[in-house]
Amino acid sequence: MKTAILVDGGFYRRRAQIKIGEKSAAERANELDGYCRRHLIEKHQTPHELYRIFYYDCPPMNKKVYHPFLKQQIDFSKSELNVWMTQFLSELKQHRKFALRLGKLADAQACYTLRINVVKKLCSGKLNLCDLQEKDFMIQVDQKGVDMKIGLDIASLSYKKQVDQIVLISGDSDFVSAAKLARREGIDVVLDPLGAPIKEDLFEHIDGLRTCDNRYINSKQQAMESKPDQTAVLQVGEQ
Repeated sequence: MKTAILVDGGFYRRRAQIKIGEKSAAERANELDGYCRRHLIEKHQTPHELYRIFYYDCPPMNKKVYHPFLKQQIDFSKSELNVWMTQFLSELKQHRKFALRLGKLADAQACYTLRINVVKKLCSGKLNLCDLQEKDFMIQVDQKGVDMKIGLDIASLSYKKQVDQIVLISGDSDFVSAAKLARREGIDVVLDPLGAPIKEDLFEHIDGLRTCDNRYINSKQQAMESKPDQTAVLQVGEQ
């Protein structure tokens, strides 16, 4: 069975940082490579052949953004995140069978905003403006083109019959239409949300749910994912 693995990079990096912790760029790249290849090994299943690992993300931001609390411009080109991200993408390019699909950051609209929980406290009167701290602010910048690239690659792989299986490492329900298309073309679609909860409409249109590292999942999720074949059978009629 020829398998393509598609990784929503921003999602993977956030989950890995929360569940496993900080790592150097090289260590995180090796971790991702090893994790993806664990999807090629399934008990009592046809051996998998890796077609390619597609990694979707955006290069780091290189502009200056005004911080309203500090009252100064923050230069993101000199930030630790910029250095780490640049090295991380460079490391991935050197890994065999990896293909990077990079979108763009809408940095022209980048700005600092208050965190949602802080806004709620201000509105309820539990926090005053004079009590605000630097940590209450966060940078807001949107990605452009990443979801589109994932959807297009799923469609291309499916229509061209280049693979038998697509493993999508993501927790985004925006890919429901793409998953439905792939299944209609006879592709086995497996979702790996890295233990994160997923919406019912996404679960309805996949052939299996599998996370390969117990550090991401709780015991209830682990029990459900230990029966991927049953999940696939139950959903055959829902294509």
